[in-house]
Amino acid sequence: MLDFSRVRDVAIELPGVEESESWGTPSLKVNGTLFIRQHEDPELMVFKVTVDERTALTEERPEIFIVTPHYQNYQYMLVKTAALELGELGELVTESWRMAAPKRLIKAFDEREG
Repeated sequence: MLDFSRVRDVAIELPGVEESESWGTPSLKVNGTLFIRQHEDPELMVFKVTVDERTALTEERPEIFIVTPHYQNYQYMLVKTAALELGELGELVTESWRMAAPKRLIKAFDEREG
């Protein structure tokens, strides 16, 4: 679970993030809403993402960003996080968090970050 630890270390800095378990794997939630979880395949993680962002990322780098038929109708994608630099991982984690976080947490985060 080395990659999950890396992702958790990035995500835990965001307001309201809590560690949990979803479908038998470690996950990250905000206000009880799932935004990242370890996939059953240890090389992959599931990220909450907008459909537009998912389309752009999977077209640009299909070897890292993957959509299986299972996730086709959901706002999630699979990611090989080990292939991402820390900055890119941070952006992806933050955007995924934004999709799940309540507006009050997003507002507080944006004000803090300036």
